[in-house]
Amino acid sequence: MSVQSPRCDEMLMALRRVMRAVDLHSRSLIRSHGLTTPQALILKVAAVGEPLAAGKLARQVSLSQATVTDVLNRLEARGLVRRIRSSEDRRQVLIQATPEGAELMRSSPPLLQERFADRFSALQDWEQTMLVAALQRVATMMDAADLAVAPVLLATDLTAVPEEPNG
Repeated sequence: MSVQSPRCDEMLMALRRVMRAVDLHSRSLIRSHGLTTPQALILKVAAVGEPLAAGKLARQVSLSQATVTDVLNRLEARGLVRRIRSSEDRRQVLIQATPEGAELMRSSPPLLQERFADRFSALQDWEQTMLVAALQRVATMMDAADLAVAPVLLATDLTAVPEEPNG
C-alpha cells in the first residue's frame, strides 16, 4: 500500500466535500419539498412556458426519455404534472405542470447546479477552461471518464422515490 501525500489528501477531501454538498442539498430538497433533484428539475421545466412533449423535456434536462417518463409518472401520481393531448396533433402528448406543481416550484430553493452554473459563468473563460480540464483529468484518474452522465448534481438514484416530507 502506498502512502498518500498531503496534497492527495487535500484533493480527496475536496472531492468528498463536493459529494457531501450534493448529498446534503438532495436531502434538503426531499425534506423540504418532497422532491428528488430530477423531479424538481423536470417540474421546473414543465412549470415554465407552454406544455411540451416528453422527448423535448428530456432533451432540455439532459436525461434519458426512459428516466423522464418514470419521473413524470411519479409527478403525475402526486398531482404535480398532467399529460394533455396536443390540439394540433392528437397523437402527441404534452406535459404541463398543474397549478399545485407550479406553486411548489415557486416555493422551492434553487437547484444546486443552478447556483453552481451562475457562479461558474461569472468566472473568466481561462478559469472555466482550467477547471473543466482539471476535473476531466480527475474523472480519468478515477476510471470515470467514459461514464454516461447528465449535467445534474444528485446524490440519489435518478428515479428514487423520496421519503414523505416532514411537516
